[in-house]
Amino acid sequence: MSLSKFENVRISGFLTVVPEQQINIDDKLDFFGGDKKKLERYKKPLGLGTRHIVPEGMTVISMCEEAARLLIEQTNTAPDEIDTIIFASQNHDYNCNPSSCIVHGNLGLSEEVACFDTSGLGCTGVVYGLWLAHSLIQSNASKKCLFLEGGVSSVVVGNTNAHSVLFGDAAAAILLERTHEPITAFFNLKSIGRGWKNIVVPAGGFKLPIRKDIIDLTVADSEGGTVHLWDFVMNGMEVFKFAVEQAPESVQKLLDFAKMTRDDIDFFGIHQANGQIVRSVINHARIPKEKASSETFTKYGNCGGTSVLVNVCDRLKDSTPANVMFVTFGSGLSVASCILDLHETYNGGVQLLKETPNLQTRQDLIEEWTKYLADKNS
Repeated sequence: MSLSKFENVRISGFLTVVPEQQINIDDKLDFFGGDKKKLERYKKPLGLGTRHIVPEGMTVISMCEEAARLLIEQTNTAPDEIDTIIFASQNHDYNCNPSSCIVHGNLGLSEEVACFDTSGLGCTGVVYGLWLAHSLIQSNASKKCLFLEGGVSSVVVGNTNAHSVLFGDAAAAILLERTHEPITAFFNLKSIGRGWKNIVVPAGGFKLPIRKDIIDLTVADSEGGTVHLWDFVMNGMEVFKFAVEQAPESVQKLLDFAKMTRDDIDFFGIHQANGQIVRSVINHARIPKEKASSETFTKYGNCGGTSVLVNVCDRLKDSTPANVMFVTFGSGLSVASCILDLHETYNGGVQLLKETPNLQTRQDLIEEWTKYLADKNS
């Protein structure tokens, strides 16, 4: 069902983390062929500014694990109370191993914890994950759920792709628990699967594995850059039309279902795809301009699935909103919106994840796995 209502589920806290390494669009003049006028033509309408990207060795798991540690500590949560971990990402460290289990082991949690991953939803991942967590808790299958979401889009997009200037990296941790208080949440989920090729990474999965026959294959994109088959690619115009059409429709449908108006919503957290798309969604959805913002994109870039929570953490750090609507749209194609009561929720804001000295390089990993496999076969 695309519309759903949940009761007695509290979001006790959330926070987001971004890597310490930062890139300013003004330092990427070479990407625009050294043409300052061309840079400015893109910079102003899109809202390009700064974004944070992972250093070598920092992955989705390492970011989400640190986000979880920080949230557990800052909310004074007893780790042994957590009975479920949901991990959402498009950039899992391993193809055949659940990231949730790896984080679970690193955090040293009880073995009596259900762990599972979701994948592929990208920019709607947070709302879908919250929907899953609410479902589990309301059904009494879980009492306290740790939901993690993260992405390293900078690694997938590459440096020569026309979209590389848009994307930053981030991760989020959210704690949800059962409560007897009358807290209500509303969700609207929608899928437009016929448009799946408009946001895609063609190679790297089991359909088209990366092999020698495509290693040196490149394709020129519309902006004069080059794309590999394992790069993230997006049909910008089709995605723009999809977002501006579907997101406002989801906003209205959810408000009607919840029997609310725009006056009842304190803030609209919109997926920060880019400044132009966010402003267009605000206008087409008739959202009061003081209740939404595209400024988070300028500060952190498009952080994929984590983007909507980065927006809420960034803009609402020092406030206590009663009702917040998340509005997301992305790969699938998919749309997901929700209305959440956050009036007593801890907002840890956007925290800087400093680089640690023990990050493994690619060579470190090759040596580690080579030794592991050799030892196993000896």
